[in-house]
Amino acid sequence: MPVPARRIVSNSPGVCPVSRFPVRLLAILAATLLPVTGVAAQEPSARPEAVVNDPKASPLVSTVWLENNLDAKNLRIVEVSVEPGVFERGHIPGAQNVVWHTDLVETVSRDIAGPEKFTALARRLGIDKDSTVVLYGDNNNWFAAWGAWVLAQYGLVDNVKLLDGGRRKWEAEKRPLDTRTPEVAASGFTASAPSPALRARFGDVLAVAKRERDEQILDIRSPDEFSGKIIAPAGVQELAIRAGHIPGSVNVPWAKAVNPDGTLKSPAELKALYAAAGIDGTKPIITSCRIGERSSHSWFVLSRVLGYSVRNYDGSWTEYGNAVGVPVVNLAGTIWGGK
Repeated sequence: MPVPARRIVSNSPGVCPVSRFPVRLLAILAATLLPVTGVAAQEPSARPEAVVNDPKASPLVSTVWLENNLDAKNLRIVEVSVEPGVFERGHIPGAQNVVWHTDLVETVSRDIAGPEKFTALARRLGIDKDSTVVLYGDNNNWFAAWGAWVLAQYGLVDNVKLLDGGRRKWEAEKRPLDTRTPEVAASGFTASAPSPALRARFGDVLAVAKRERDEQILDIRSPDEFSGKIIAPAGVQELAIRAGHIPGSVNVPWAKAVNPDGTLKSPAELKALYAAAGIDGTKPIITSCRIGERSSHSWFVLSRVLGYSVRNYDGSWTEYGNAVGVPVVNLAGTIWGGK
């Protein structure tokens, strides 16, 4: 499939829409207008065709499927990215923007958005119980997966899909971008209390650490965080005052599930990846990281792609590592320096 020219649609002054010309026509024009130099004109290299996913049967949709279905009636596209301003510079046509640290959480208490706030968000986005919601974002869908986890707790688990490859793959394939804010009719969605089935709490992980519950904790932070060499990645604000990990947990960094182009690895590869660490779905799993966002990506992979029984611990290390009197494994022996 030829690579289409990148198209950015805008209603901003001074920005002109760029139409797609058929690639073969461009090649013919180039061959006609360029001087003959003895070198045959070549068409642009073909892009391998991605798998077109059926969203009814898969938690993932491909970039091909999404571009072919941008105008579908019940489709809602939502971007949840980390980098400020990336949505405004150009997004998938029809996409709406959700800010993870304000829209999906309670901003005073540390919690996911409550029923009242989530109801307002879902209505603004036009999401209802018959909607197909495609989430995508930067950084290999890290925070898009967090959004999927929050929506799933409000009964939308089967409605929500991730764009395989996220923003990175969409842009790499030069698919259309838009700077306009879409007009979406408000829905009548009403949220009830979020389901506790997808969320682990402090008491749950403490019971596992004390071997009082037969569950597995998958810590998806970097090896340096897991070993206690560092407390958190450089530059982050949310910190614990102890380093290390929860006793009994195993470490598989979240990004190991992702291919170089941002897509998820195949189910067979994913099963092998986690099985090597003793995670094979035979026991309930709790995913954990620092504040619960990276671990939501692994929650999505393990639960939605592989079908394992998984809960995400959004308290994660900033809750557990700040608790008093709990067991901790600190292999590196790093001591908090008071700053």
